[in-house]
Amino acid sequence: MSGPQGPTVLLEGKPVLLLCSNNYLGLADHPRVREAAAEAAMRWGVGAGASRLISGTMTVHRRLEERLAAFAGRQSCLLFGSGYLANLGVIGALAGRDDTVFSDELNHASIVDGCRLSRAEVVVYRHADVEHLLWSMRRHSGRGSAQGNRLIVTDSVFSMDGDVAPLMELVELAHASGARLAVDEAHAIGTYGPGGRGVLAHEGLEGEVDAIVGTLGKSLGSYGAYVCGDEEMVRYLLNTSRSFIFSTAPAPPSMAGALAALELLQERPHRVERLNANARTLRRALGREGFAVADGDMHIVPLVVGDERDTLRLCQAAIERGVFAQAIRPPTVPAGTSRLRLAAMASHTATDMRMAAEILAAAARKLGLDPAELGTPQSAPEPVEEPDEDVAHKPYEPPVAASAPSAPFDIEQPRPRRPPAPSGVGSGDPGAPFDGERDGAVAHAA
Repeated sequence: MSGPQGPTVLLEGKPVLLLCSNNYLGLADHPRVREAAAEAAMRWGVGAGASRLISGTMTVHRRLEERLAAFAGRQSCLLFGSGYLANLGVIGALAGRDDTVFSDELNHASIVDGCRLSRAEVVVYRHADVEHLLWSMRRHSGRGSAQGNRLIVTDSVFSMDGDVAPLMELVELAHASGARLAVDEAHAIGTYGPGGRGVLAHEGLEGEVDAIVGTLGKSLGSYGAYVCGDEEMVRYLLNTSRSFIFSTAPAPPSMAGALAALELLQERPHRVERLNANARTLRRALGREGFAVADGDMHIVPLVVGDERDTLRLCQAAIERGVFAQAIRPPTVPAGTSRLRLAAMASHTATDMRMAAEILAAAARKLGLDPAELGTPQSAPEPVEEPDEDVAHKPYEPPVAASAPSAPFDIEQPRPRRPPAPSGVGSGDPGAPFDGERDGAVAHAA
């Protein structure tokens, strides 16, 4: 691709409508965002030069953290180098080898890997199925210790299906069971809820979860990520999150660009409304062309084809007609669910959306694919009956498709034990990264 991530881009020298970017609000190439990044490069340099806890914390990092905390309605915030690092850091800090993590089966790969690397027992519950989660939590109370902590982790908007987690029920379950709850709002920030503040804000739950993960690389048009929570939680992450402690601080131009984008989002919330309107137009246009797509204003629109080769052929045929919608294949999605993942942007026009639907339909028919068989995945789980005392100890037997080798997890299969992790903060072990009190001077100096 040549040029910025606008609604139309040059792909190998040919202009195409871009329909697979996460630049949802069209801010990555906004003049004000670009100018802020350029000015930051001149003022602070291109790189931070060190980790945050050495000498890498600059004024722009602190300023952005303060603004993001206020935006999320929480006390404090911590910046990470990427969303991947943020999820690895949060999960690894909140769950250890005697603990249990409960993860939605369609969570992002960064959550999947964070669970695996945490050394905790990992239990995968059926997608958005709170009953199955409750049943699983009754069976798992921590490996090797009755006192093991429990962590529930979920995306709020799932990146490949475009559906929303049942956060109200998850919050109630977490509170009732004493479990912690971490929510990744990467695809909801800037796209969902009042002023684009996400699903938690839409449900009025901002203060009800332990950690809110967000990204700077999607709606905010930059690069990096953040975690918001109460002050104690953020100080704990600052002292224990290895992906934060041992990474170079995010680049100042990226932070300044994200700060400018956040200001634009707050000043001009109509961009969120424009994105939602474009999503509705796209979905309705696809429906008129015969695709099995529900009406609504969710900006992520999957067209599940199934076969990998057919998906690649449809992607290429659409590009040749002027629409770039990337083919998504395993291991990003489970085997047999390869798809085109369409993403509307606020910078698109209604005409763009209608044209895209027409081109995709024409390309599908040209290849002998029936649009009526392409659309939103039917992944609603079957209800799980309440187990009685006699069967509660029996292992859950997942459906065959869920246990395929290409699935992100082997559902309900415990991870092998690994050597114990070094003693953590407050243990008196001199090998701990920071001792919990010593960082105060660093934070205040920064």
